[in-house]
Amino acid sequence: MASQPALPEESLVEAKESLFAVPGIHCAGCLSKIENGLPSTPGILSARVNLGAKRVAIRHDVALTPPDLKAAIMALGFEAEPLADPDQDVAAAESKALVRALAVAGFAAMNIMLLSVSIWSGAEGATRTMFHWLSALIALPAVAYAGQPFFRSAWAALRQGRTNMDVPISIGVLLTTGMSLFETVTGGAHAWFDGAVMLLFFLLAGRCLDSMMRGRARAGVAALLKQTAPGALVLGADGRSQWIAARALRPGMRMLVAAGERLAADGRVTEGESGIDIAFLTGESAPVRVRAGDAVQAGAMNVEGPITVEVTAAGPDTMIADIARLMEEAGQGKSRYVQIADRAARYYAPSVHLLAALSFAGWMIAGAGAHQALLIAVAVLLITCPCALGLAVPAAQIVACGALMRRGVLVKDGSALERLAEVSEAVFDKTGTLTLGRPVPQGLDRIGRQDQAILLALARASRHPLSNALRLELEAREVVPAPLDDIREVAGEGVFAQHGGVEVSLARPRSIVSLFGLVSEYRRGDQSVLLSFTDAPRPDAVETLDRLRAMGVKTLIASGDRTEAMEEIARATRTTAIGHLRPVDKLALIGRLQAQGEKVLMVGDGLNDGPALAAGHASMAPASASDASQLTADAVFLGDRLAPVALTVRAARRTIAVVKQNFALAIGYNVLAVPLAVAGKVTPLVAAIAMSTSSLIVIANALRLKGAVR
Repeated sequence: MASQPALPEESLVEAKESLFAVPGIHCAGCLSKIENGLPSTPGILSARVNLGAKRVAIRHDVALTPPDLKAAIMALGFEAEPLADPDQDVAAAESKALVRALAVAGFAAMNIMLLSVSIWSGAEGATRTMFHWLSALIALPAVAYAGQPFFRSAWAALRQGRTNMDVPISIGVLLTTGMSLFETVTGGAHAWFDGAVMLLFFLLAGRCLDSMMRGRARAGVAALLKQTAPGALVLGADGRSQWIAARALRPGMRMLVAAGERLAADGRVTEGESGIDIAFLTGESAPVRVRAGDAVQAGAMNVEGPITVEVTAAGPDTMIADIARLMEEAGQGKSRYVQIADRAARYYAPSVHLLAALSFAGWMIAGAGAHQALLIAVAVLLITCPCALGLAVPAAQIVACGALMRRGVLVKDGSALERLAEVSEAVFDKTGTLTLGRPVPQGLDRIGRQDQAILLALARASRHPLSNALRLELEAREVVPAPLDDIREVAGEGVFAQHGGVEVSLARPRSIVSLFGLVSEYRRGDQSVLLSFTDAPRPDAVETLDRLRAMGVKTLIASGDRTEAMEEIARATRTTAIGHLRPVDKLALIGRLQAQGEKVLMVGDGLNDGPALAAGHASMAPASASDASQLTADAVFLGDRLAPVALTVRAARRTIAVVKQNFALAIGYNVLAVPLAVAGKVTPLVAAIAMSTSSLIVIANALRLKGAVR
């Protein structure tokens, strides 16, 4: 690519975008190297890396061909292939490969450790030699297979004259394995196959966890996009209708949307009147009335009558697709936490290998033989193996997550505990988060038992959200439905029937009071009763927000609801509330708070909360939340109570305290053990035992977190 002549600036106006699969991307360093390196190639305007999907989107001059772009990526030390199908999941295939490698390394490590116990117990002569050879037979194929993710990445970097984190890892594993094989062939007293395979196991475990975390982020976006219909019934110019897949819809087409159907594209109503559920945009549970001229969005549910909609935007141009992109881009922002860990690991591993090399050189200069110097170098490698450091965080996270799970909180990513411990402000959605997210009928006690029976029969005949709420409440009161005749539902009006020759109905109110909340009207003959509905707050919402404030966490309510619908909950919780927020507005609010130095905990349940959940420093969602929100959130809590939010923050803070203790123990171990190993006072056998002991101490300390959620 370096020999390619620079393209004239005028030609850059005509640009296109190409997508490449780059399986070797696994950290923030890779992202930075590609995004900063590719634009230096003539003709490449920009590059955008998707860490979760392991893809690179390159905007470039049309004169550049896929082989040119592939060569540019490979010049940075990464294998790449053009991606013709945007739906192809390269990251999922890479995750499966990592899991297989982890399984092989774990199986081999357990079996080699069993053989090592016999050697440590004093096996001598032919028995010891046999155990060494058995260990070699297990370790060599295991290292060759399980080490491939590191070996391939290291070789690709070295071939381009570059280096990455996998280079020192590969050198350490291969040197330890090679020295162990030499000792086995020459009848030496010690071999360290267990150390090499265990090192691979712990490194692969970390990569698998990271891959699983990113997989959940991809799943959240996919679940969001599944909210749209797969297609629509389109009315042609000749008056005939034809079902057309969503990806084939184009602006100007007219969709026929029946009651109970979701919209497959954004559009504008041209005929009909109905109520549509757009909770994924506003979070408000009440259906919104639409008529000719009103805009509607893909993913909205038509809950009442048939409407005709002229398509204005389809496929990737719809509002729900924009929300999915916001979620994906906001999720990329979390890579800064991974970047901190990657930077520490990049400095740690080269330092260890430099120390081992200096130990070897120093002993050679001091007059020791090559064999003795190599033994000391291997001992240094083993005793400084970052197993205790590697366990410091995950051991504490696993124990804490298990304790939280027993209290009804499912933490999907252990590293989220670190972010949860740092939160300084909690932003709550209203509907479905601070409230239960479902209408609750009020004043049913004012209605007699006979009318309750008629009301239940009417409610059962409709699938309107208010009818469902009445049905659930009346059935809970063990009301028996009354027999009705001539039951019919009129779209947008209500349910009508006859009971004993008298007209009865559950319908829209005839008075202006319907403008001021969720209200329905029950009529029997000339008598009528207005039924109001409220979105009941969670039983401990006030107490939970008070607990958060007592821990120093500020609280704020941010919702797509009307301002008047938020007054009661804001007053009860003594919390400032902001209403009429769209998904992009919530995302901007999170950004403003973070710019002010706040570590924001976003708690929400709707599809409209997805981007904000992804962008928050940490995020939680109730189990009643939409699939996309549950998959995007760091933690999901069960039940109708809000207390798990405060409980999780408290447990996270205790977890981080234990993590810091574990780091101190691991670093203290290295400070004491490394000088002894460099001085030649530690054999590889003692080094392996010391390494295992330090790991056990870290695990024992982490087990104290079992009581963190009491």
